[in-house]
Parts: sequence; structure tokens; C-alpha cells
Amino acid sequence: MVPKPEAHYFLEEVEIVLDRLAQSTRTMREIGDLDKGQLRIACMPAASGFFLPRVLANFVESRPHVTASLVTRTSYIVEELIASQQYDIGLSETPHARDTIGVTSFDLKCVCAVHRDHPLSAKTMITPRDLDGLPIAALTRDHPISIKTKRAFEDAGANLFQRFELQIFQPALELVEGQLCHCICDPISAESYKIYRPENPKIIFVPFSPAIEISTSILTPSQRPKSLLGVAFEEQIVAAMKGLQSQ
Repeated sequence: MVPKPEAHYFLEEVEIVLDRLAQSTRTMREIGDLDKGQLRIACMPAASGFFLPRVLANFVESRPHVTASLVTRTSYIVEELIASQQYDIGLSETPHARDTIGVTSFDLKCVCAVHRDHPLSAKTMITPRDLDGLPIAALTRDHPISIKTKRAFEDAGANLFQRFELQIFQPALELVEGQLCHCICDPISAESYKIYRPENPKIIFVPFSPAIEISTSILTPSQRPKSLLGVAFEEQIVAAMKGLQSQ
């Protein structure tokens, strides 16, 4: 058999189709193995600096072809981004129930951040009485943690001296490092500090009583199917959040 010129022309066309089919087969396999795809993530400021990037880094470490977009927004905006079905997953303060959002909530207990050289760092539990009249760094006075902290001090008959009022806890921890104050903060901020200060930390995080809880949620869009990649990443965040709860 001797191929005619038309056969050679047809062979070129067929090779293109076969190469495309092979590429499609590889892509389908990579998608099935969660080795390819894109994640769109929205996150509140407290977790976007170190905590969630660490979770993301662990997730994509063995997936070199996975891309990700991570935006930092207030909890309210994170909620709206997920409700609009634009993003795969979000992490925020727990919102009110909505049909457009799936919510997995975690109640996290706040801890007291004290400088390692302060006598309070040796305690196994810190109470409002221990902080009576001492300088405190806290969030804005209308934030749930600030409201609950104020109530705890009032119930104990202790004086709450809020020397610093801030938007997030990260700068508050810098002030604690400078021995200018103490801080009752959420465990995500505490974990973030441990991530960016793994060696020679200057802050000790001590349990606080009475318990001050903050509700944090993983948000997902409920009006469209979840991607396989999004489901796998959600499982990773759930595991990280459960780790905070166990601590």
C-alpha cells in the first residue's frame, strides 16, 4: 500500500485530533485527581494574613497546576461575595442564615495574650480580676469580642482599662510584644502569631475565664454545585478549624 498525497494531508488532521484527545484525557485525569483547577477564596482580615495562607500553602504544595485567588475583605463583604456565587469558599464571622450561603460554624474560645516576661504568663488561667486596671488592647467597642469582654469585667467587678482600640488583633499583638498592654484575642489571631513568630516568641497565650467565644464560619455558595477542588479545600479548612477548637 502506498499512501497518496491526500492520505498525508488527512494524517495531519487526524494527528491534531488525536493530540487534542490525549490532552483532554490528561486534563480529565488531573481534574479527577484534584491536580488542576482554580480556587477563588474570600477571607476576613484576621485569618488572611497567616492562618488561611498556611492552609492554602499546605493544600497546593503537591498540586503545582492548581491556581488560587485570595482576597481580603470584611466579614460582611465576604458574605456578599459568597452569596453572589462568585467565589468558591469564604471564611468570616458567622452570618445570619441565608438561602444563598452554606455555613459551617465553629465556636472558638478567646485567649489572653501576655508578654512572656510578665508574671501573668506563668498562670494557667487568666480572669478579669487578674487584669483589673491593667492596660488592654481591644477591637472597636461595638465588636462582639469587645462587648463580651466588657461584660465579663463588669460581672467580675474588675476595671477594664482599654488603652488601645484597633480594627484587627495583629497590631495589638505588636503592642503586647512591646510590653505596653495585654490583649484578649481570638485563637485565629493567636495561631497567626505563632506562624509568623515560630522562633523566640515574646507572647504567651493563656486561657481566659469566663469563656469568651467568637463564632467563625466557612461559607460556600449554595446555588451552584461545588467543584471537586473546592470540596477538598473546604475539608482542609475544616480540619484546621477543628485543630484550633481542640487547642
